[in-house]
This record gives sequence, structure tokens and C-alpha cells, in this order.
Amino acid sequence: MGISVLASGSKGNCSFIEMGGSCILIDAGISARRIKQELGRIGHSIEDLSGIFITHEHSDHIKGLAAVAKKYCIPVYSRPGTFKAMSCYRELPVECINPIYDQVRIGRLTVRAFSIPHDAADPVGYSVMGSIKCVVATDIGFVDSNLRKELEAARVMVLEANHDVEMLKNGSYPWPLKQRILSNRGHLSNTDMAWTLVNLKQRPQKVLLAHLSQSNNLPDLAMATVQEILHRQGVRNVELILTDQEQCVSIDF
Repeated sequence: MGISVLASGSKGNCSFIEMGGSCILIDAGISARRIKQELGRIGHSIEDLSGIFITHEHSDHIKGLAAVAKKYCIPVYSRPGTFKAMSCYRELPVECINPIYDQVRIGRLTVRAFSIPHDAADPVGYSVMGSIKCVVATDIGFVDSNLRKELEAARVMVLEANHDVEMLKNGSYPWPLKQRILSNRGHLSNTDMAWTLVNLKQRPQKVLLAHLSQSNNLPDLAMATVQEILHRQGVRNVELILTDQEQCVSIDF
């Protein structure tokens, strides 16, 4: 029982959750071949999957979706607006398309979709609830009351730490792109991610720092920034784990 972040970053995102006898993916933003390889490395196969849950239609979250859905006929769940905005929508088998408005049952799991602020058609994060609550929330412009409510009482979360603000401001990105990332429909910074944890009433035991920018962040910097703020605010019981664009990172619940 645990979560494996198969890949996380600007080039592709995909997380595997095993709980309550069911296995699901959150996003499929890497190739079908790599999904198969990474699942094999952790002792699973694509055939083990009961569903694929898509957060939004950007390519780094759906790159391998059509190939996996077509070959293995796995149910795909997302908001109706997200399905319609997907570049691969017409390639998905009709029988695999499952709109999710609130929550669905997958075996003994309840998977709830909740809206997040991001520049996509109808982006969501997911709460996966069985013996524990696990939340996956990336691509967040800011933490609104809806997201904060979902994060409460999660034992494990995958939470965005996309950029260092000064690296982004002083980096090579064109100014319109910098503005997009910094906006309330962009991405969450290291600092904002840390303060999100500080402000929770029921904090998680484990947090995976996710969707780190390769251009505007550094793993050591992200970890140090979050650790410093948590330590300064007297928060010492949250284990932080870095995710990686190229390597799978797994933790047990």
C-alpha cells in the first residue's frame, strides 16, 4: 500500500496509488512505454490498473493517455470540460471515457475530484480515500479555501513546489510566461507550498514535493526553502520527499 510518483516535472507527470486492493494512476503525462517500464520496476503492470484520473489537459499530464487507454481499455476519469479540451480526445475509446463531477468508487476506494486554480479548461486535484487519505494537487496558482479544505487530514500528499520566485524572475523565460507562472492560475512556489503546510490544522505525515521546474528551481533549494519555513514555524513532524522527472519515487503508507 503506497504511492509511487513515476515522474513529476515540466516534461511529464504520472503517479501510481495502490490502496485497498485497487491500483490507479493520477495523470499519464509520460509515454505508455515508460509507464509500463516504471510499473514493472515496482512490481506492477498496466493490467493492474482500475482507472486513470486526469487532472487537466496539458500535454505533460496526458502524453501517454491515448496509447494506454486504447491498448489496455482502462477507464479514464476527468471533468467533461477537460475531456473536450484534450488534444487526444478523439483517440480515446468511447467506452473508456468516464466524466467525474464529484467522486467515484473504485473498489474500496473513494476518489474525489476538487477544483484547483490553473489555466486549463476545468482542472482538478484528487483525494484518494481508503484506509487513509492521500491527496494529489499540482499545477496550482494559489491555495484557495477549497484546496485547503481538501488538504486537511490527508496523511500523505503530493503537493506542488514548482519554482523559486527569484530564480523565475531573474531567469530566461519571457516576461509573459513569467507572469503566467506567478499568476493565481499558474504554479505554486516553494515558499507558498511551505506556508500551505504551516497553515493546515491537521498536517500530513509525508509530503512529496512535486512538479519542480527544471529551469526555475533546484531540488536542494526547494527542500531547503520548505524545511526552513517549517522549522521556523515550529513544524517538525512532516517528512518531506523530493520527486523526480526521470526516476520513480515510492513511499509506503
